[in-house]
Amino acid sequence: MAFPLPEPKKPELPSKLIRTIECKQGAVRAVRFNVDCNYCITCGSDKSLKLWNPYKGTLLKTYTGHGYEVLDTAGSYDNSQLCSCGSDKTVILWDVATGQVIRKLRGHAGKVNCVQFNEESTVIISGSIDCSIRCWDCRSRKPNPIQILNEAKDGVSSIKVSDHEILSGSVDGRVRRYDLRTGQLYTDYIGSPITSVCFTKDGQCTLSSSLDSTLRLLDKDTGELLGEYSGHKHNHYKLDCTLNEKDTHVVSCSEDGNVYFWDLVEGSLTQIMPVGKCVVQSLAYHREEPCLLTATEGVIQLWREQSYAMEDAAVSAPS
Repeated sequence: MAFPLPEPKKPELPSKLIRTIECKQGAVRAVRFNVDCNYCITCGSDKSLKLWNPYKGTLLKTYTGHGYEVLDTAGSYDNSQLCSCGSDKTVILWDVATGQVIRKLRGHAGKVNCVQFNEESTVIISGSIDCSIRCWDCRSRKPNPIQILNEAKDGVSSIKVSDHEILSGSVDGRVRRYDLRTGQLYTDYIGSPITSVCFTKDGQCTLSSSLDSTLRLLDKDTGELLGEYSGHKHNHYKLDCTLNEKDTHVVSCSEDGNVYFWDLVEGSLTQIMPVGKCVVQSLAYHREEPCLLTATEGVIQLWREQSYAMEDAAVSAPS
């Protein structure tokens, strides 16, 4: 007689505050994990970037070189370089170890909202309020971008990059996906200004967050609307959205000081996590564990699941 398999354990969601870090760099505009999630980078309104070990709360390095507030950042696949962008219209490539500026890339006509490396960290992709996406060759000494994608009719607010695609969200209410293998552009009309986009981990769907206080899950190939998630407040600011490490839940910042979690398949609101009194502007989710970083005002906070114990967690003390 065959026994039924036990029901799979429900994925745990972060709700336990482990650490609060005062960043001392004005308002934190964005918080991002590095590629292996052992460290994080914060973007400040005081023109600085800071590299942290969020598990220990230690500041490792400060990067100064932007002329105005820093809006986004990303780490290279080998952790040797950072790229960042800001309201000074520039994109900067940094040496992580020395803190030196390797290259300062100019060409955007307005503030640069978002920046990403390609998979090999040889190209930086940036999106700006000037309605363009620009691709910069990190290895070239030439000052000009190698490609300009200017299909957006309004500012580009968010970019994500897969091994062969660029996903972008724009204030014109459209999600655009550039397939670099086939040279095709796919556009999905959402209608409301989009502030954040991302791929699901399996690469089959895209998630977008827009100013009508709704997140939408779209089938990447057909454009079919698979799910809508609402209940949070999102009407004025550029807020991040993402998925948890197992692709079971949709996660979003909110203007009411909370982080919201929805069941991906059912669309039901499963958890509201109070973070602070002000807008939660940015978040970053660990790639493999139920671990979340949030940014509100001048602080970042590290959250774990309720069953998490400090002493037995390998992630709390990366080598």
